[in-house]
Amino acid sequence: MAQQHTTDHFKPASLFGVFFLMIGGFALILVRLVFIQGIEHERWVKRADRAQEKNVTIEAERGTIYDRKGKILAMNLDRPSIYAIPSEVQNPVSVSKQLALILGLPQNQLLKQLRKKSAFVWIKRKITHEEMAKIEAKQLKGIRYVNESKRTYPRGPLMGQLIGFAGLDNQGLEGVELHHDATLRGTEGAIILERDAYGKSVFPKDLQYIEPTPGKDLHLTLDERIQYISERELDLMVKKTGAKGGTAIVMDPWTGEILSMAIRPEFDPNTVRTSNPSQWRNGAISDFYEPGSTFKIVTASAAIEERLVTSDELIDCEDGAYRVKGTTIHDHDPFGVISFRQVIAHSSNIGTIKVAEVLGEDRLASYIQAFGFGAKLGIDLSGESSGLVRETRHWSGRSLASISIGQEIGVTPLQMVTATSVLANGGYLMTPQIIREIRGNHGEDHKAAHIQRRVLSEKTTKTMTDILKEVVSTEGTAHRAIVPGYNVAGKTGTAQKIDPETGRYSRNKYVSSFVGFVPAEDPVVTILVMVDEPQGIAWGGEIAAPVFSNIAKEVLYYLKVPPTQTSPFPNAPKPVGHQKLKALKIANHNRTLVRDAYYEIGPSR
Repeated sequence: MAQQHTTDHFKPASLFGVFFLMIGGFALILVRLVFIQGIEHERWVKRADRAQEKNVTIEAERGTIYDRKGKILAMNLDRPSIYAIPSEVQNPVSVSKQLALILGLPQNQLLKQLRKKSAFVWIKRKITHEEMAKIEAKQLKGIRYVNESKRTYPRGPLMGQLIGFAGLDNQGLEGVELHHDATLRGTEGAIILERDAYGKSVFPKDLQYIEPTPGKDLHLTLDERIQYISERELDLMVKKTGAKGGTAIVMDPWTGEILSMAIRPEFDPNTVRTSNPSQWRNGAISDFYEPGSTFKIVTASAAIEERLVTSDELIDCEDGAYRVKGTTIHDHDPFGVISFRQVIAHSSNIGTIKVAEVLGEDRLASYIQAFGFGAKLGIDLSGESSGLVRETRHWSGRSLASISIGQEIGVTPLQMVTATSVLANGGYLMTPQIIREIRGNHGEDHKAAHIQRRVLSEKTTKTMTDILKEVVSTEGTAHRAIVPGYNVAGKTGTAQKIDPETGRYSRNKYVSSFVGFVPAEDPVVTILVMVDEPQGIAWGGEIAAPVFSNIAKEVLYYLKVPPTQTSPFPNAPKPVGHQKLKALKIANHNRTLVRDAYYEIGPSR
């Protein structure tokens, strides 16, 4: 009885404790529910959506690339991309067999895709519309498609290396497509798909579609017609001489705008999968070479700017042989005492070296730098090289002589044509331009010309122009660069290449080049032609000069530039070179030209 009494005494208290424990538990659960439903509601909804949804990225339409006249160089075409929902495919073996026949893919590869436990798998992206029609006719359950844009290049290999290409996911991989990828790509969109409780079934959730934002359009400085002329003429000479390749660049010397940039061997971005990666590279900005005698432009300009020589000063060219630091320098022909203008016109190594010896290492090096060699010029393209210019402390006893005639130095074709434009525009180093405008939904962004610095006085450029006009005459080395009706100023170059096996100059591998501007009195274009390893005769005056002439003739006609004597275009505008420079001076007066005092490299006067 006593024991029963004790049990009865504690029973109500125990029940009371359990009751309060349950109430407390329910209270905690209620508080947690309020917290989840109220304060953390959005976070949990998002987590639930992520568990039930799958986003399939949809590419933004890539911006179009145009030439300066509005002709399309790169554009997008809508192409269907096939995907599968494996859980909906009823007979994977049969479906894979049918798809393999239409798409040209291995059946075992397709079967593996269709048997995946994944909720979504790509079958093949960016197929043809003919393939899509055949698949639709089969009415294969679980096989669906979405339209994506495929990049195409209507001009084929024209400007191939310069335009570059975009990959399967519309990501720029080379050329303009790579360097301006962020501008061209836009913002991706998405299709939102929903899974069932088992994670198998996938279907559009209320047709949810996040629309992508298209990329911006690029308008280049290139002119399709001038590019075609340049590529055609370069092609003819490369094939005629059996050359390894070549480059031809046409530049507006007053603005730095690139009007054409031809590179051989050619590259068609539409066939990138079957091309050699070495063809993708833009050698005009990335590959450097020894310029040979075209570099005498720099040495001669420096000496005249420093008032160390005049165009009529007589120089003894030693009858074709001259000793420098234990080695003998030769001329292609023996010259005696001739004027400095004849030294350049006949491309005398000895005469140029004698002037360089007076100029000295430090001053020559400073002008090399001022002309833009040994540094990137800042063109809006990936892969630009600085070339190869050694500091004077690394020069040997013969380096001054060698560099003054274009040896022991590496330059890119872009650097050489830009440096020559300094003489054409009155003494200014321009930043090379490839982008003219960027156009998007919020307006246009025009790329203005930019002066980097003054290199030479206008007086020196006029003197050099007169000298270089004699190069392109019946008496000079570049008589085949003559353009009927126009005065041409320019310089030939024939440089031996280094044999990688011996480390010495090759006896049968050369780079033939010519660079010049026309009309000489008020230039409209600067043109560089470089032919790599022509077979047989390799003189720049015989190989590169005629290519220059042929390009210049058609370009001047196309641009309606009146000849020196009479014009076949009565209403043609006069060359506007000086007007362009005047506008540039005004536009840059407070910014760029003020810096000229810092960059001026001549003596005080």
